[in-house]
Amino acid sequence: MVRYKVKADRAEENADYIKKVFEELEQNNPSGLRYASFRLKDGVSFVHLASIETDDGENPLSQTAAFKAFQEGIKERCEEPPVVAELDEVGSYRIF
Repeated sequence: MVRYKVKADRAEENADYIKKVFEELEQNNPSGLRYASFRLKDGVSFVHLASIETDDGENPLSQTAAFKAFQEGIKERCEEPPVVAELDEVGSYRIF
């Protein structure tokens, strides 16, 4: 899970980058990846959830051009930088 907060004037730009990532994922349909992104009610905080299920442990997301473009300017867009937290599932119901 990754959570961060963007500058208010960059929130739509950030959302556009995320939409492009999902468009590319839909086109390329990489295996071994489950991925979701959420915008919190404050309009400037984002949460990304990813489950990497590849045999070699490589993240297919990092191979996409749109994700690379998203990451390139993330520091400049952020008010609070991305914080990565590894999650251990206790239970879930149809989340992935």
